[in-house]
Amino acid sequence: MMDSEISIMFQCPSSQGLTEEQVHVDLSPRYNRCRLPQYEPQIEVIWQQKCSEKPWLFNGSKFRIHSVSLERGILYIRLGLTCYRDFIATNWALEAPSLQQQGLKDLGNSQAYLAEPLGVGAMLHTIDDKFVFLRRSQQVGEAPGQIDIPGGHPEPKAVAQGIPEEAIHLEHLSQDLVVKELFFSVMAEIRDEVNIPLNFLKKPILMGIARNNTSAGRASAEFYIRCALTAEEVNRFYWEGGPEAQESTNIIFLKREEVLRLENTPMWSELCPSAKGAVKLYNLVQPSPRD
Repeated sequence: MMDSEISIMFQCPSSQGLTEEQVHVDLSPRYNRCRLPQYEPQIEVIWQQKCSEKPWLFNGSKFRIHSVSLERGILYIRLGLTCYRDFIATNWALEAPSLQQQGLKDLGNSQAYLAEPLGVGAMLHTIDDKFVFLRRSQQVGEAPGQIDIPGGHPEPKAVAQGIPEEAIHLEHLSQDLVVKELFFSVMAEIRDEVNIPLNFLKKPILMGIARNNTSAGRASAEFYIRCALTAEEVNRFYWEGGPEAQESTNIIFLKREEVLRLENTPMWSELCPSAKGAVKLYNLVQPSPRD
C-alpha cells in the first residue's frame, strides 16, 4: 500500500535503472507554469511573508518538470523554468489545493498553475552495504528535524554560466548540458551535504521520479549511487563538515535489509516525503550494484 504522502510519477522498468546516456530532456516554454492572473499578485505577498519568517531563504532559478515518457529505452523529461519563490507561493502554499482544482477545471491538469521545481535525491550505498540518511536541521525551509537522504535541485545557473540567475531563459540552455547537470547535481549534493569527495562516487543510476504529495505533488528524480567507502569512512568525512553541513545535524546508516523493510517500522514516520519516495523506488526497482 502506498503512503499517502508520496506517489510514483515514473518507475524504471528494470533493476538496471537508467544511465545518463538513456535520459534526454526537451526544453520548451510550453512546459513553464501557466499563470493565473488573479493569483499572481499573491505570489510576491506570500514570498515576502515567508522571507520575514525565515530570513535565510533566497530565490533562485529551477527546472520545472512537466511530464515524462519512456520510448524505446530512452526517458524523455519535458522541462521548463520556474523559481524557488514560485514554489513556496504555489506548491507549498495553503492555496495549493484550490490551484490544483482550478488547473483541472481550466486546463485538465492539476499541476498547471504550480511551480513544480524538479528535485534530486540519492540512495547512497556504501561498500559495506549501508545506506546514508541525514537528520535535517531546524533551519531548513522544508521538513525541519525529519530524516532525509542527500539531495537538492539541479541548477539552471550551472548550465547557463556567466548569465545572471534572474536573466536565465530556456534559449541559454543546452539540452545535453541539462542532462549532465541533472546527473551531476545529485553527486554535488552528496559532496556538499555529506562531505564525500566526488572521486569516491560511482555514476548515478536513475531509479525513477517520485511526487511529494505534502507539497502538492512536487517531483524529485531519485538516484541510486554506489560509494567506494565504508560507513565508518563516510561518517568520518561527514563530521569533518562540508559546504552544506548546516543543513543536517546527524548522519544515520541503515543496512540494506533494514531499508527493504523500512516502510513497516516506526522510523518510516520520521522520514520526510522525499526520502520516502526514494526508499519506495529503491524497494520497487532494487537496482543492481554496477562496480
